[in-house]
Amino acid sequence: MMGLRVDKPGMLSTVQDLGRWGYQNLGVPVAGPMDRCAHRLANLLLGNPSEAATLEVTLIGPTLTAEGRMHVAVAGAEFDLFVDDAAVPMGVPLSIAAGSGFRFGRRRRGARAYLAVRGGFDAPEWLGSRSTHLPSRLGGLAGRALVAGDVLRSRETAAGTVPSVDRRGPVLDLPDGGARIRVMLGPQEALCAPEGIETFRTTRYVVSDHSDRMGYRLSGPAVALASSAEPLSDATPTGTVQIPGSGQPIVLMADGQTTGGYPKLATVITADLPVAGQLSPGDWMEFEVCDRAAALRALIAQEQALLA
Repeated sequence: MMGLRVDKPGMLSTVQDLGRWGYQNLGVPVAGPMDRCAHRLANLLLGNPSEAATLEVTLIGPTLTAEGRMHVAVAGAEFDLFVDDAAVPMGVPLSIAAGSGFRFGRRRRGARAYLAVRGGFDAPEWLGSRSTHLPSRLGGLAGRALVAGDVLRSRETAAGTVPSVDRRGPVLDLPDGGARIRVMLGPQEALCAPEGIETFRTTRYVVSDHSDRMGYRLSGPAVALASSAEPLSDATPTGTVQIPGSGQPIVLMADGQTTGGYPKLATVITADLPVAGQLSPGDWMEFEVCDRAAALRALIAQEQALLA
């Protein structure tokens, strides 16, 4: 079986597919890619199904060696890429000879890129998914990020071929220092004071250093609550904006818990979750309130761009 040997693992590189759905009522988070559009695009470039497992690369990418001839593609955050010493483009299928090195160089925009191989990566499945959930140390490669010496096995067969496609750029506009994110208010905006909601709508927050795949802790003016009482814990989908007692918003991301008791002021719309997933500590985040109709239009436009 062909694979990629990990020479240098990068900052945080994890195996992800589209996530572990259907177990949230049991407290099992979905996990999956922070930028689902880039994950799907990398797979599309190779003719893979969208649920095939990719490698999510965060901020600093890995250095890998091909064990057998490999077909790969990279989408998402803009990185300089190299096969041995030759620069190669993102957004196209690439063929790597056995023994050749594949390296991520300088990151230019965005935070996370997705490396796909023909057939997807062959990590063990847990509850029907190969996604790594770091807090519980389950899924992927022993529930952890890559380390030097790992081998990422491919499900590609020796006869595998890749489609001929034109170069594809990112489906979404990659953040360059920050992004304006659309949200729908609710379901518990009544637990926030009117002046607190206005603060939320007009503030430029900063993604703090205490942020990860589980959630972004934002720094900025506090969102005032209407009461100090906390609601009972209930469901918290990805993109939920919680307001703890400090008033500093928390945006739940891919590895976020399935329930929570902080007031839920808003939820990031599905079309903007990939944009949020391309932010990193130090980037800014602003919020724009929209309605359900606008959220659906944005999602339809994104799907049309992805499948064009």
